[in-house]
Amino acid sequence: MYGRRRPRPHPQIEASEDGVRSPAVTEYLPFNDDMLREILLRLPPQPSSLLRASAVCKRWRSLVTDTKFVSLFRAHHRKPPLLGLFEASGKGMAFKSILDPPDRFPPQRFNLACHSGVRGHYLLDCRHGCLLLKAWAKEEVFVCDPMTGQRRRLVAPPEFVRGQTKGAVLCTAGDHGHVHGGCHLSSYKVVLVSSDKRPVACVYSLETGQWGNLIPTKFPCEIYDVGTTAATLVGNVLYWLFKADTNTLASDRILAFDLDRQSLAVTVGPPVTNGFFGGHRKIVKAADGAVGFAILSNYCFQMWQKNVTGQGGAIWMPLKTIEMHNILGLSRQIGEERCNIPLLGYDEDNDVIFVHASHNVYAVQLKSMQSKKLYGTNCTNPIHPFTSFYTPGTSINGGSNGAEMLHNT
Repeated sequence: MYGRRRPRPHPQIEASEDGVRSPAVTEYLPFNDDMLREILLRLPPQPSSLLRASAVCKRWRSLVTDTKFVSLFRAHHRKPPLLGLFEASGKGMAFKSILDPPDRFPPQRFNLACHSGVRGHYLLDCRHGCLLLKAWAKEEVFVCDPMTGQRRRLVAPPEFVRGQTKGAVLCTAGDHGHVHGGCHLSSYKVVLVSSDKRPVACVYSLETGQWGNLIPTKFPCEIYDVGTTAATLVGNVLYWLFKADTNTLASDRILAFDLDRQSLAVTVGPPVTNGFFGGHRKIVKAADGAVGFAILSNYCFQMWQKNVTGQGGAIWMPLKTIEMHNILGLSRQIGEERCNIPLLGYDEDNDVIFVHASHNVYAVQLKSMQSKKLYGTNCTNPIHPFTSFYTPGTSINGGSNGAEMLHNT
């Protein structure tokens, strides 16, 4: 008698070294490139997604590294993911990844000293996947792309060498459907603001390689306590929060630079007096593209919105007031003991504000008021959120192709 005939392996099944058969995904996928591209576009925007897909086979790698696919992937997700935070410390600015493995970037990948090439600098701004650094008491600012290692050194006008200088970096690409996060360095502009005696602004275009004319405010207004206040971009206007009088509490001033009109103006903030300044207030985005104002006072979170009146003026209106223990999930007793809670930073892309409470940093989504504990720290210095897309083949800090990111987490 003949024994039972062994069936032939299915053409879509292959045997592994240990004898266990598994689908031969790499060779027999029943999809054409267009169908496969549509599937891969829906992978989450986390750094490891396309990196892992590129390791499946040559066909997948060819698809996910194609420049057209990369553009479609970013357009599909619209907003780049928050990769981490730059946190000021006694040793300078350190990168803190907030993602879980395998998406976590090692801190050394974003060493600011390596990007600027000098020591003795501080971070002015972080936006659209790019950093703006300024050297202490020198005519130098640096625009850096941490994902590619590209950097540009700019010689600043003499008005911005010393004193209270603030700045902002942003991509101004006007292409239809352009999504920030992986932008070309030439599409960026730098805005510097100096406020020693009278606020003035100046714009540098990386495309033309030139500084524009000095732009002063219409009326003199000396402002104080610049500190480390970062800019907030709402629409096409940059906002900085300042203080106009060191002797009064209700003296918040907002410095607004309109990128379209190339104008600099000083406006008054909402009528709030909590005895604190700087780290307890932030300019944020409100509904319908309006300017918002967030403040922590007496362990309560308050949010205001600036509404335009029919006569062309503007008025601040309160939106909501919520006790912090209801937001962060802390007990009321702990919250009352630590009533001096600072606002550390603000993520414009995701409308998230960062708060320090009970030795932890929390991310609070302003629309839902839902919070998430990120990491523990006693540092209450300002932080700069860093958002960007990561694609296979991108060089990080001049050296990594991304594989080390997956193995060093």
